[in-house]
Amino acid sequence: MKRPLILFSIVLAAMRVFALGGEDFGGVKLKGRLGARLDSMIERQVAAIDVDYITSPFLAKTEKKFWWQTEFWGKWMHSAVPYANYSKSAKLNDAIDYSVERILSSQEPSGYIGNYPQELRCSEGWDVWGMKYTMMGLIHYYDYRKSTKPEKAKLALDACKRLCEYLIAEIGPQGRRGVELWKTGNWSGYASSSVLEPVMWLYYRTSEKKYLDFATYIVKGMIEPEEGPRLVDLALKGIGVSARNRYGRKDNPSNAWSYVCKYGRRKAYEMMSCYQGLIEYAQTVKNRPELIEAALFSARDIVKNELNIAGGCASSEEWFGGATKQHLPYLRLQETCVTTTWMRFCQKLLEITDDPKWADEIEKTFYNAYLGSLRKDGTEFASYTPLSGSRYHGMHHCYMHTDCCNANGPRGFLCFMKNVCRNDGKSATFNFYASALVDGFEMYSLYPAANFVRIVSRTKGPFKVRLRVPSWSEKTSIRVNGQTVNASPGSYAVIEREWELGDIIEVNFDLRVKSHTLAGNIAFTRGPVALARDNRLGDGDVSEVFRTASLSPKVLESFAQVVPPSDDIWMAFSAVLPVGMNHANPDGKFSSQVMFCDYASAGGLWQRSNYYRVWFPVERR
Repeated sequence: MKRPLILFSIVLAAMRVFALGGEDFGGVKLKGRLGARLDSMIERQVAAIDVDYITSPFLAKTEKKFWWQTEFWGKWMHSAVPYANYSKSAKLNDAIDYSVERILSSQEPSGYIGNYPQELRCSEGWDVWGMKYTMMGLIHYYDYRKSTKPEKAKLALDACKRLCEYLIAEIGPQGRRGVELWKTGNWSGYASSSVLEPVMWLYYRTSEKKYLDFATYIVKGMIEPEEGPRLVDLALKGIGVSARNRYGRKDNPSNAWSYVCKYGRRKAYEMMSCYQGLIEYAQTVKNRPELIEAALFSARDIVKNELNIAGGCASSEEWFGGATKQHLPYLRLQETCVTTTWMRFCQKLLEITDDPKWADEIEKTFYNAYLGSLRKDGTEFASYTPLSGSRYHGMHHCYMHTDCCNANGPRGFLCFMKNVCRNDGKSATFNFYASALVDGFEMYSLYPAANFVRIVSRTKGPFKVRLRVPSWSEKTSIRVNGQTVNASPGSYAVIEREWELGDIIEVNFDLRVKSHTLAGNIAFTRGPVALARDNRLGDGDVSEVFRTASLSPKVLESFAQVVPPSDDIWMAFSAVLPVGMNHANPDGKFSSQVMFCDYASAGGLWQRSNYYRVWFPVERR
């Protein structure tokens, strides 16, 4: 059934600030546990990168297996630039400059930057995808250096322009290679079509119409060909993301992976990357509300049918209707690239709709799937983070000692940082709560381990403050200097007043534990945090069956927060629950003390012997 188009009030200026200004954290400086994790990730992963190693493929140009080595540098630049600004790291600053020198030295007279030999370019595999990330990296560098080193910034922007013009000449309208852009690469054109996003970034910075014309050509390929990505019409027909896989194909395909990789439409990461580009495009051209509506429908479908209790999604990086299957041991759950891209997608939607539900989604994913994928010392990201099993090291991609998730992972923290507090000079919007210094305010909190947040004004004058009230917090208390402020779940509480230095906002959230049931299984959450059993907690078999009595609402009242048994566990909880299949304990008359921790801490040893679990089977009579 067709859905009616919804017109949105979109603030183009705000979007342009984001696109033109790079990653501006609005003066946010994280403190406490999150600040320490961010600092260690920057120091031990982002700043520790071997720049010679990740740029060497561009100089060699020997890729003949159609792999994706050239995505690593651009992804790294996306996080390296804002983190260099944030941390003031001289080491990271020098690495960025040096890496760009290497990339620029690899550019051919034709404008090409990549690692494919001439005869294989702009065809199968991930060449165009790699050029997308190279363009992103160069644009991030331009934004970073345009005020401090304008000559170097101009060289980077000129290189990006030449690379984009190479794409236009090769696979643009009437391109030399005689093939449309959407027909190159993988996943029915998703991978190559996602280059739309940096093409729009380039247009914002140059105002040269040829780049907008190229973007229009890319959008046409995304939505018109019957066997192409079809990112708009299928969404407007109400077809969910996992049901689009082979929709409309006329051939009789085999189940060979090579066929699926070429013509499938379930690839989560690449699909969401395309929608990010479509949103950028719709923000610039007029009278294209259907592009935004298609993105919103797809995001809502992901929330309803794909996301699991930890805010993660996808199996083997593909949509699979995971919301109803999350209790089952599917293969390769929650790839970190998918997790990071989902957060970036939600960030775009939050910016254009001002709907706090998208902040709710970022928060849920950040505190669970995302932090769960980051090793406690900050050195690496897991490739996959299942809901039951063990955390473990990433894969080695393309005969290199790195992978897409370690390149992509640091970008996820940016989504959280950018939206802690958005201050436009007239109002400050707090979406996330953590100990931090922000423009005009100081925030102290142990949230989500504790329910209390204290925000102190460091500014004077008339100003609007908006506080996100999470949809899961049924009873939220907000006070300003002791005066109560109305707060409704799933909305922004608005405070307009003449602020004085030292004015205090106090927020208390409703962090009651809630149970969730699915196909004879049970799981628990506390606020935005999913709970897990971990064998480090030493309370018995973490996979044992829960008794039917555990479904009683009274059971939830037994959950109590306790001191974590070790520093690598953030939150710990004890509950008196009826578990086990012992016939000497009919109807759960005798209960056991069961220990839980936050999902992000579960499996924190990154060892096969450190087993954890989120969903638990309930006995059947």
